[in-house]
Order: sequence, then C-alpha cells, then structure tokens
Amino acid sequence: MANFQSLDAFVHQVTETLKSKWNTSTFDFLVNNAGMGGTVPFEKVTEEFFDEFLNVHFKSIYFLTQKCLPYLNSGGGIINISTGTTRFSNPGYSVYASMKGAIEVFTKYLAKEIGAKGLTANVVAPGPVETDFNNATIRNNPQLKERLSSLSPQGRVGVPEDIGPVVAFLCTEEARWINAQRIEVSGGINM
Repeated sequence: MANFQSLDAFVHQVTETLKSKWNTSTFDFLVNNAGMGGTVPFEKVTEEFFDEFLNVHFKSIYFLTQKCLPYLNSGGGIINISTGTTRFSNPGYSVYASMKGAIEVFTKYLAKEIGAKGLTANVVAPGPVETDFNNATIRNNPQLKERLSSLSPQGRVGVPEDIGPVVAFLCTEEARWINAQRIEVSGGINM
C-alpha cells in the first residue's frame, strides 16, 4: 500500500465491518503480509524503485500497525511476514531483503513496546514459495524452481500450506509465550 492517505479510511472500513458483522470494533491479530516482487541488481536500482519498495514493504506496515494498535485485543498480537533472504543473499534482492530486514528490527521494537498491553509481535520468514508473488516467478520458471529446490534439504520449494499453519499457530493460545521471534519457514534452505 503506497497511498498512506488511505490508511485511515481502510482502518475505518475494517472497524465498521467488524461492528456490522460481528458486533465488535476490535480484533485479536494483525498479519502484515504486504509485498511486491522485483529482482534488480544493486547497480541498477533506481531511487523510484527503492521508494516503491520502502513504501510497500516497510512504511505502510509501520503506519498501518500504528493505526490498528488501538483496536487490538489484549492476548492478541502482530505477525509480520518477512523473507529467508534476510538470512542468506540472493542476487537482485538487495532492496527487497533490506526492507524485510527493517520489518524484522521493527518487530523486535514492537514486541518490547506493546508487551505491556498484553500483545506479542513475531516474524514469519518464508523461503522460496510457489505462489503468485512476483508474477508467479517460481511457478513460471522451471529452471529457477529446480535451482531453488536443490538448495533445500527437502529438495523442493515451499507451498502456501507450508507457511499458513505457522501463521495460524501464532494466533493460538498455545503460542502466547512466543514473542519477538523470527521463525523461518524455509525447509532448511541454504543450511
């Protein structure tokens, strides 16, 4: 989300929907899964490209979280989606991984600052996952999929069903003591 003026309207729409459908204006968990793809070598990154990634991957998450905080119930939390490329390098991902690295640092600060409200903040960091992300690059490029699969001890790339249950688990009572953690869900890529 690069249009920050729309954040207030979005939050208002969410709270109105909560009121009309569930008779509440609060919720338990915020999962920030904003993202867009693009692989550009460092030497070719433009300021415009950088700013677009900054706005979508970091600034929008930061301020949406701030605006949603008053509506989060104690006992709930925030889950930010990052990437395995904050742990290992992949050529062309310097901007993307840098913004996700910022999200990981932000999450630690969130955990510290919102803990007194009874909230947690964690990061889930997927490895390569075969989705529509980045124009379905992994799905549409068999050579890339094969190369990435070879980097995992399990010999495959991830699928959404590998990531979703981890996020769902963090939204359970059993995960209440998990806080300020980065949980990589990557099949052990680049071990």
